[in-house]
Amino acid sequence: MNKVLLTGATGFVGAALLAHMQQQASHALSIATRSEHVGDEHDCQVFNLGEFGAQTNWQPALDGVDCVIHLAGRAHVLAQESNALELFREANTRATLNLATQAAAKGVKRFIFMSSIGVNGAYTTDQPFCESSAPAPHADYAVSKLEAETGLLQLAQSTEMEVVIIRPPLVYAAHAPGNFRRLLKLVRSGIPLPFGRVNNSRSMIALENLVDFVAFCIDHPAAANQIFLASDGVDFSTGQMIGLLAKGMGRKSALIPVPVSLLSVSAKVLGKQGVYTQLCGSLQIDSSKARQLLGWAPPVSAEAAMIRAGQEFSNRTVGS
Repeated sequence: MNKVLLTGATGFVGAALLAHMQQQASHALSIATRSEHVGDEHDCQVFNLGEFGAQTNWQPALDGVDCVIHLAGRAHVLAQESNALELFREANTRATLNLATQAAAKGVKRFIFMSSIGVNGAYTTDQPFCESSAPAPHADYAVSKLEAETGLLQLAQSTEMEVVIIRPPLVYAAHAPGNFRRLLKLVRSGIPLPFGRVNNSRSMIALENLVDFVAFCIDHPAAANQIFLASDGVDFSTGQMIGLLAKGMGRKSALIPVPVSLLSVSAKVLGKQGVYTQLCGSLQIDSSKARQLLGWAPPVSAEAAMIRAGQEFSNRTVGS
């Protein structure tokens, strides 16, 4: 693969992947963006295409491209927007398949799509998720990702373009958004947290490891037309995660041994079942396929990455 087109280069994962690939300097890189205010700060060719949708014309950005890495999409919908599934489908399903169809017609060799472990479900019980697990999307966002996956695999069967689908779980770093950022703030505050009796297991992936894996999939011949569940390969309980973050922040973790049943009841009363599932439930991934089929190994250990996330977050907080 000589020339790579990256979408979503201004996002959490995309910005890290862009920096990683520019450091590697092994491919000619261009990016497609929806913003007219992006371009000068990036040391690569930039295509400002406006909104990505089912009607977007990708032809100028696809000229000479060998591989497309598609990270752009919609992850959240405002509470007042009642047509959530339709909004997700427009951004994550139809926009993706429009780009992929045009890419195949242009002779692009490989299309890498960032999906989500949510395609498999919100939690695990007895067995970890693996690539052969039956899809069970738990939210509109995950439904739209699964529908995009299905369309991409069908496109791969009818064209010469190879498809690679990656389903990561929670991606973490010091500047991660969402629930991980909220957890960082809680640990940094020093407030005792009620997770002393939570004995769950959660698979995650450090941002450095995810971008390394995506870049690894650009050229590897065995990645063609495969789905990969990507993780650090090590699972943490919520308490262990808090302990590692606290260690990075140079403080002791304060965990109160509150019964899990009480946390569950409290979550139902407060309407926070989703938060309870993420903090107290298990979500385990068997990511051995990436190691066995591709020979990939995470360059950063999960423990070191978690400690570094706490350290860097603490340093940013102190410096802000």
